[in-house]
Amino acid sequence: MTKIIALILFIILSPLYIITGLLIFLDSGFPIIIRQKRNGMFNKPFKMYKFRTMKKDTPNLATKDLDNPMDLITRTGHFLRKFSIDETPQVFNIIKGDMNFIGPRPVILDEKTLLDLRTKEGIDKYKPGVTGYAQINGRDLIDYETKVKYEKYYFENKSIGLDIKIIFITILKIFSQKDVSH
Repeated sequence: MTKIIALILFIILSPLYIITGLLIFLDSGFPIIIRQKRNGMFNKPFKMYKFRTMKKDTPNLATKDLDNPMDLITRTGHFLRKFSIDETPQVFNIIKGDMNFIGPRPVILDEKTLLDLRTKEGIDKYKPGVTGYAQINGRDLIDYETKVKYEKYYFENKSIGLDIKIIFITILKIFSQKDVSH
């Protein structure tokens, strides 16, 4: 069912993808979509799709680990990140079966501390998500221990009601720009 919803969402978002792709191309050329190696279920790496928001020669690090991340974000990238449009190609990852709509956010493989905490608490046994309980409870502004606490809470209390709450609050946070550090 998740894959069918993702496919319908892909069709609905197609005009947004075309416009976004054109804006990225006019601003900074190809590639338009990047594939980043991220940590998935059972700590198995997968390629996560995103619209490119940073200059082509930017190292593949977490934004917080870059020296001057604001200097590396393209003009179009600022807007795409502001409204999380850069994350929308992850619908492809849901269709492929790499991700769910809701789960722990996939991180780059170098974030060992967070990955170790997730493994210790059993969070690695779940597919990563486009959004999640930790995302709506602090996103970039919470430490790893708190993030894992929220992720564990989600899996221990998972329900349709909680999923709807997470999706609703995610949409509100995108438009309010709350808890975003970059």
